[in-house]
Amino acid sequence: MTKTLPKDFIFGGATAAYQAEGATHTDGKGPVAWDKYLKDNYWYTAEPASDFYHKYPVDLKLAEEYGVNGIRISIAWSRIFPTGYGKVNDKGVEFYHNLFAECHKRHVEPFVTLHHFDTPEALHSNGDFLNRENIEHFVDYAAFCFEEFPEVNYWTTFNEIGPIGDGQYLVGKFPPGIQYDLAKVFQSHHNMMVSHARAVKLYKDKGYKGEIGVVHALPTKYPLDPENQADVRAAELEDIIHNKFILDATYLGRYSDETMEGVNHILAVNGGSLDLREEDFAILEAAKDLNDFLGINYYMSDWMQAFDGETEIIHNGKGEKGSSKYQIKGVGRRVAPDYVPRTDWDWIIYPQGLYDQIMRVKKDYPNYKKIYITENGLGYKDEFVDGTVYDDGRIDYVKKHMEVIADAISDGANVKGYFIWSLMDVFSWSNGYEKRYGLFYVDFETQERYPKKSAHWYKKLAETQLIE
Repeated sequence: MTKTLPKDFIFGGATAAYQAEGATHTDGKGPVAWDKYLKDNYWYTAEPASDFYHKYPVDLKLAEEYGVNGIRISIAWSRIFPTGYGKVNDKGVEFYHNLFAECHKRHVEPFVTLHHFDTPEALHSNGDFLNRENIEHFVDYAAFCFEEFPEVNYWTTFNEIGPIGDGQYLVGKFPPGIQYDLAKVFQSHHNMMVSHARAVKLYKDKGYKGEIGVVHALPTKYPLDPENQADVRAAELEDIIHNKFILDATYLGRYSDETMEGVNHILAVNGGSLDLREEDFAILEAAKDLNDFLGINYYMSDWMQAFDGETEIIHNGKGEKGSSKYQIKGVGRRVAPDYVPRTDWDWIIYPQGLYDQIMRVKKDYPNYKKIYITENGLGYKDEFVDGTVYDDGRIDYVKKHMEVIADAISDGANVKGYFIWSLMDVFSWSNGYEKRYGLFYVDFETQERYPKKSAHWYKKLAETQLIE
C-alpha cells in the first residue's frame, strides 16, 4: 500500500557549517579544535569540504529545483566571535545574512543551529562545556544571534548533545580525544542541556516571533534477548547514556529516579562524580515546556548484551565492515542479530527503530509538541557513472524510513518534516570524504554538483507526498 505524508510536510536537506563551508580561515573566521585535530590525527581536513561558503547559491538553486523546501544550516560560532566571545567579526555576520536571504529567495526555509560540533578553539582548549564559563559564552552568542538574525524563523540550540560528549570523552574520535571517561560524558551532556535551557528561556522571554528547539541523536536500544533480564538491563543503561539522560533534561526538567539510578551505577563502576546544582534544575524546569519542537537525528539502532569485562571501543572510520567494537564496563556490549543489515561503517539499518523512538517520545514526554526528523540518510561509497550516481540503496533506505514516519503520524505522533542527511555531499567528521550522503554528488576537486538518482526520487516525493 502506498503511504502518504501530510501536505504541509517539510522535505528538507541538512548541512553543517564545518562539514560544508570550507573557508576555515577566510574573512576573519577563528580556529576551532577540529582544525588542528584533523591535521594531527586524520588523512583529511575540512578544506575545501563542499565550499558552501562560496557555492551556497548553487546549492540553494538545486534545492529549489528538486523540491527541497527546508534546509538545516548551522552558524559557525567562530565566524561570529573568532575566540568565542568579545569582538564581533562583521564579515561572518554579513555572510549569514546573505545566506539566509538566498534561502528565502529560493523558498527554502532555513532551520538554523547555533552549535554543530564546532566550539571555538579558545573555549574548547579551556574545557569546552565541562567548563561552566562556556555556558555563559554560549548564551551570550545565542543572544547575539537571536537579535541579529530576525529573518530566521526556526532555531535549534545544539546539534546532538549526546554524540558530542560521546565523541569527545567516550569513543575519543572528537577533540580532545579522551576515551572511556563516563563522568565527563554525563557532565558534558548536563552542562550543554543547561546552556540549551538558558538560551530557550532567553528567546521566549524576549518575545521573538520564531520557534526554537533542540536536535538530539536518538539511536534506539534493544536487548539482544528480551527474555534475559541482564540484556534488558544493558539496553536500559545504554539508553540512559545516549537518550534518556538528555530527554529527561529537555522535557522533565530533571532526571528521573530511574535515570539517576542508572547513572549512579555506571559511575560507581567506572569512577567519577557529577556536579549537578540546584540552579541548574531551576533553569531546566523553567525551560521544559518552552521547546517548540524536537529534532530527532536517527540513523541506526543497537542491540545490547550483558557483559562483564573491561571497556573497549573500536571506531570503524574507513568503511571496513565488521571492524567496529563497542563494550562498556558495567553497561554491556553491542551485538547485532544476524538478520539486521548494516552499512560498510557498521551502522545498523533498522527503520522500525525510528518508529519506536518517535512513539517513545510521544508516550514518555507528552510535552514534546512536534517533531522534525532532522537527520536521516545512508552513508555510501558512491560510484560516479555517466555524470550521476545510481544510488538505489539510498532511495530504499530513505523510503523505508519515510514509511515508518507515515505510520507514526497515523498513530498520533506530530511529525512535521524530514531533513535528509545530507543535501549535497559533505565531509564526514571521522570518516573524511569517502563516506557520501548527499542528494547531489560533489566532485571535491572541481566543486561541481551532480544530481544523483535519489535527488530525482526525492523531488517526486516532495511534489506528490506519496512514498513510492
